[in-house]
Amino acid sequence: MGVWRDAFSDLAGRGALVTGGSTGIGAALCLALADCGMAVAIHCNASRDAAEVLRARITAAAGTAIVVQGDVAADGVAAAVVEEAAARLGRLDLLVNNAGSILGRVPTTEVTPAFYRQVIDLNLNAVFASCQAAIPLMRRQGGGAIINTTSLAARMGGGPGTIGYAAAKAGVATMTRGLARELAPDNIRVNAVAPGFIQTPLHDRHTDPKMLEDFLPSIPLGRIGAPDDCVGAYLFLASERLAGYVTGQTLEVNGGILMP
Repeated sequence: MGVWRDAFSDLAGRGALVTGGSTGIGAALCLALADCGMAVAIHCNASRDAAEVLRARITAAAGTAIVVQGDVAADGVAAAVVEEAAARLGRLDLLVNNAGSILGRVPTTEVTPAFYRQVIDLNLNAVFASCQAAIPLMRRQGGGAIINTTSLAARMGGGPGTIGYAAAKAGVATMTRGLARELAPDNIRVNAVAPGFIQTPLHDRHTDPKMLEDFLPSIPLGRIGAPDDCVGAYLFLASERLAGYVTGQTLEVNGGILMP
């Protein structure tokens, strides 16, 4: 702990909520935000044990962290998670909408209406609901930052059996730009990070290792990314000092597989 503190010291003393914060990119980010001196609300759904381990790791290093739990895809839960985090932290300066999953690889002709709704609810509707709940809180504080996690899939259409996920993530990217315009007068910056092929529980559960291996030749940096590879992009966008004039942008973190 301590490696980020000097570069991002303007984050110290502020409050952050990271949805999907118990594993993968979210967990790496929670550690980094706490390292910067932020009080962090680690959101989880099914991964409560992992969230508690992460909380204990942060507090053992003299950081501040709490755990908030809930299925943000369910009606009303995303807003409740935001409100609980803000109440327990005492403020909410940063919202990172990171919760998401493909939920499974299903060919388009086999996707049921129920499965499609689940994918959209988790990856798109939950982001909207979290933002909607956070906006009044940030307005009362005089500003804040929202960072949404979109995906390489938003630009490339997704991998096999993930059309709904790709469409949802494209929606998140567009929502990010729209919110950035709407909320700029409130001093609320809204940006996104678009990870590429990152070794996370999503791929552990739903992607054959051979599929990831087959993508390697198309990645100029020649490797699958790790969660820590994404952290710097989020920290940059969170920092008012470094990114105070940045809003409505999506940072691509993909090893060069897509160069806008």
